[in-house]
Amino acid sequence: MTTSFGLIIGSGWENLPGNDPGAEVGTAYGKPSAPVHRLQFGKTHVLTLARHGEGHSLPPHVINYRANVVALKKLGADAVIGLNTVGVITGLREPGQIAIPDQLLDYTWGREHTIYDGRRGKVAHIDFTEPFSDGLRRELLAAAGKAGVDCCDGGVYATTQGPRLETAAEVDRLERDGADYIGMTAMPEAAIAREVGVHYACIAMIVNRAAGRGDVPIHDDVESSTLAARNATMSLLEAFFEAV
Repeated sequence: MTTSFGLIIGSGWENLPGNDPGAEVGTAYGKPSAPVHRLQFGKTHVLTLARHGEGHSLPPHVINYRANVVALKKLGADAVIGLNTVGVITGLREPGQIAIPDQLLDYTWGREHTIYDGRRGKVAHIDFTEPFSDGLRRELLAAAGKAGVDCCDGGVYATTQGPRLETAAEVDRLERDGADYIGMTAMPEAAIAREVGVHYACIAMIVNRAAGRGDVPIHDDVESSTLAARNATMSLLEAFFEAV
């Protein structure tokens, strides 16, 4: 499908970006969250960008999503994989597992959510019926199968404002709306990728049960679940980049 990839790295991946100095990239929308690094998976070089900044300093609602996506495209990426940590609402998955969502709900507000800000010519109304690129999703799922990774095909990712976690009543509402996972960063990232013509899919790392759904406080098992989900994701990515 494509040979130029970017990874937008979320929580739990602070040591992944790469050992090179990183490239400072300017865009029409300002600077991205962090310098763009190059990481090697086998014979494939992949652009990596820390969504929350180096040192995890940027909360979800102030991330410059436009600059992040545009910077990766400017450096040659025509497909972007988002690595997102999420909580799980339904029984579709368990903490420590991963999923490739196929739908989105957006509960964010106040973010710069489009490249069409009135300054850059004619507005385009993108078709966002299927928010994730199906071909890229299928390739990721195939790689999971090749690597022997238990990865769920589909599910609805609800994007909340953050940085706080949700109340139990809010989680009940999200489930009534059809959500399976809760995260804070897939939007407007996915929509901006569609606007600039970049293929986009996300790997959802499930690190906790959503508020009111677990038997222990949310943060009690996050560390162990993050490690398990991260290991599964790395196995998937290694198989994926071996095949491209």
